[in-house]
Formats: sequence, C-alpha cells, structure tokens
Amino acid sequence: MAKITLDNLRHSYMENPQSAEDFALKQIDVEWDDGGAYALLGPSGCGKTTLLNLISGLLKPSHGRVLFDDVDVTDQQPDQRNIAQVFQFPVIYDTMSVYDNLAFPLRNHGVDKVEIDKKVHEIAEMLELTDRLKTRASGLTADGKQKISLGRGLVRSDVNVIMFDEPLTVIDPHLKWQLRSKLKELHEQIHRTMIYVTHDQTEALTFADQVVVMDEGVVVQIGTPIDLFERPKHIFVGHFIGSPGMNVLACDIDNGKVRVGGEVIEVANADGFNANGCEVVVGVRPEFVSFVDKGGIEVDVTSVADTGRHRVVAVKKDDLELKLLLDEEDELPEGKSRIAFDADKTRIYADGWLVEQEGNK
Repeated sequence: MAKITLDNLRHSYMENPQSAEDFALKQIDVEWDDGGAYALLGPSGCGKTTLLNLISGLLKPSHGRVLFDDVDVTDQQPDQRNIAQVFQFPVIYDTMSVYDNLAFPLRNHGVDKVEIDKKVHEIAEMLELTDRLKTRASGLTADGKQKISLGRGLVRSDVNVIMFDEPLTVIDPHLKWQLRSKLKELHEQIHRTMIYVTHDQTEALTFADQVVVMDEGVVVQIGTPIDLFERPKHIFVGHFIGSPGMNVLACDIDNGKVRVGGEVIEVANADGFNANGCEVVVGVRPEFVSFVDKGGIEVDVTSVADTGRHRVVAVKKDDLELKLLLDEEDELPEGKSRIAFDADKTRIYADGWLVEQEGNK
C-alpha cells in the first residue's frame, strides 16, 4: 500500500501547450493517505481517466511529479509502480478456469502454490465465486467476468494501489448495487489504497471515503460525501451532486442584506462579504427549502413529480424558479404558497465559488 502525492501535476496532449485551455489536466496538488478509498467523479471528458493513467504510469505528466510514499515514481513504468488496475471492460482469459484467472497475477510474481491456493480461495469467497472456481471463464455472464477482473486486482497483497476505471459499466443495473456494496466491504477487509473512477455519483458516494470532483481538468472539490452534499464549494458540485441538484438563484446584496425574489433572506456566509464586481448567486439544495405558513417568499406551484420516497415540487415567482422536496405524507399547499430556506444551509457564491466568512473564495 502507499500514500499517493500529486505534486504540481499538469498534463497536455499537445507538444507545446501555450495556455490553460491546452491542458487536459490543470494543476493538481493532492495527497491521498495510505489505505484510503477514493473516487474521481465528474462528467465525461473532465480528466478522470487522464489522472488515473498518470498515477498508473500509462502516461507521463507534462509537468509535476507523482510520488508513492514520498518516492518520486514519475519516470517509472506501470510494472515498476507495483499497481493493480481494473478496467471498464473485463480483462480475463476466457480459456482459463476462474481459479487460474485469479491465480495468474500471483504465479506471475513467483508466489508459492500454497499461498496462491489460499489467496485464490479467500478472494473467491469474498466475491462469491467459490462454486465457480473450476468453471471456464468463457461460460460466465458479464457480471461474473467482471468479478474475475475485480478479483485479479484484489488478489495480490503487495500492490501499492488498486485502481478501478468505471468497472461497473458492463454490469446490469440491478447487479451494480451488489458489486458496489461488495467493493466497499472488500476495502474494509483488506485496507488497501483504492482509487475508483466514475461519472456516477451514486457509485462514488457509496464507495469512497473521500471524493475528488472534477470538471474541465480541474479538481473542484475534495471531500466526504457529506461535505459535498451539505457544503459544495462550487455551484458545479451543487449541480452534479444530488438529485435534483442545488438551486442556484439570482440575488441582490445591499448593505449586508441578501434579497431573493424581492424578499430578504438569511444566509450562512454574508458577514463581511463584498461583491467587488463578482457575479453573485445564492445556492440552496431542495432538501433545505420548505413550505411555511408565514413570511418567506410567495410562489406558485408549477409541477409535482412523485419519486416514490418523496415528491419533487417546482415553484416559481416571476423569474425565480426552484425546486424543493416534500415527503409523501406531507400536504401539498393549494394556490399561492410561501417557501423559506434553511439559513444554515443557504450560501452565497461569487463567480461560482463558495464565499467564505472572510469574503474570499
């Protein structure tokens, strides 16, 4: 296992990049603790796989360093970095049995037969493959084959890091939850450094202790699932995490008073804030908006969507549009309604970034 440090890391696929736009991966400075579970989360093209390939050694960065346990491995090839990588699609030997597929990485590293047998059975039991060990891999379903790929990544105990590049893409939706839970369980058992790449927020938030949210080659925020949900540092994180995403509302700020929809509202971070020409908005998640009898902002209900666990209610006042969540047992107001925001969860964003109490992004 290893602590992983990315020091002033940038990467461009151009020979002579001239501007920030020429870099697929902008400057990244990150340190991941030994034995942690991490996820790289973001939309397609945001730089997740590029970053994973820089860590694995499949790519050499244009700038900066990659360190394992404070040792610079930037110039090392993948086989020198002692890593295991599980790809988007199963990488297995169809003509081999499940047992031989799982044993292959160990045999390749000269592990003795007794230890191989012990490790293969251990991993097979974890992945519920014990009864298929003698089966030829070609006879398995897609999820069974991907379990083998996962097992091949997990079977060695001497690797510095195990990396997963969207490993559940080929898995049927009803089986994804099982494998996500199994991966989390495996991490808790073996405590190896794991990095998981995905565009699916559910996969990232259920697997990782720390999630790295990326957009357009930039690390926008690193935090626990609770951090990302309750305190998004950028409106992109607010939009990308949560369903529905965070409401982003136009506002006016005058003498420290914040107005949304013409009404003064309380926010968590207005003290000492000076807009200084920034584009300013208020961000509040639908979970932290509620109907009230008095005060607040008068709105009209424009639509209601029943999701089973709760209803997503869209409301509007003039140009102001937002969503809130209503529990199934709660009554939906008729006609004109009033809404209010949870002040502790409602925050100002300047040029997209969360305003800290000191007034700085």
